[in-house]
Amino acid sequence: MIHPTAIIDPAASLADDVSVGPFTIIGPDVEIASGTTIGPHVTLRGPTRIGRQNRIFQYASIGDEPQDKKFKGEKTGLEIGDRNTIREFVTINRGTVQDRGLTSIGNDNWIMAYVHVAHDCVIGDRTVFANGSSLAGHVLVGDDAILGGFSLVHQFCNIGAHAFTAMGSTIKQDVPPFITVSGNPAVPHGVNAEGLRRRGFEPPDIQILRRAYRTLYKSGLRLEQAIDEIQPLARDCAAVGELLEFIASAKRGLVR
Repeated sequence: MIHPTAIIDPAASLADDVSVGPFTIIGPDVEIASGTTIGPHVTLRGPTRIGRQNRIFQYASIGDEPQDKKFKGEKTGLEIGDRNTIREFVTINRGTVQDRGLTSIGNDNWIMAYVHVAHDCVIGDRTVFANGSSLAGHVLVGDDAILGGFSLVHQFCNIGAHAFTAMGSTIKQDVPPFITVSGNPAVPHGVNAEGLRRRGFEPPDIQILRRAYRTLYKSGLRLEQAIDEIQPLARDCAAVGELLEFIASAKRGLVR
C-alpha cells in the first residue's frame, strides 16, 4: 500500500490500509485514518489529522506552514474529516495562534484543482470548491456551499450554508446562506433555488426564502427595517431563522 519511493517520517501515524503513492513525503505528527488514499508527489506536514476514506491527488500540499508573516513556528494544526476529495495542486495551510490555531475541513467535500485554503479557515460538510477558488485566512464556509471557479474570498468573510458564488466572484463581505452572488465585487442575484431543490428543500420553503430575499435586497428598506419585516417568516420556515441568525452575526457586513 506504500510505494517504496515514498518518504514517511517514523513519527507519522498511518492506518494499516492507507495507500501512499510514489515520491510522496509525509512528515512527523501527521495522522491518517483508515481507507484514505494519498497520490504521488503529495506533501503532508503536521500537526495534521486526516480522517477516513479521503482521496488526495498528486502534487497537493497539505498542512504546511501558514502564509502569514506573523507566524513564528508555533505548533498549530490542520484537521480534515472523512470522505473528502482533494484534487491536484490543492494547498491547505495550518492555523495561526492569532486565531484558533487550527484550520478545519469537514466531511464529504469536493475540492478541485488549484484550490487554496489559507490558515484558520473553517469549512463545513458537502461543499464544492471549483478549480482555482481561493480562501484567504480566517474564512468560514457553511455546509453545502458552492464556490465557482476562481472565486476569491477576502479574509474574515463568512459564506453561509447553501450559498453559491459564480465563476470569478470577488467576495469582500459576508454572503448570507441560500443566496447566489457574482461579480467583482460580488453582489447578490437571488436565492439559490436550484441548489436548494437538489438538496430536498420543499417548494413552499423556497418561496418563503424568496420573499425574505426580496425584503432584504429589493424593498429599499434599511437593514434593521428589513430584519423586522423578515422575522415573522421564520415562524413558517426554519431556513429564514437561519438566515436571520447569520445576519445578526455578520462581522464584515453583507454583500449588498
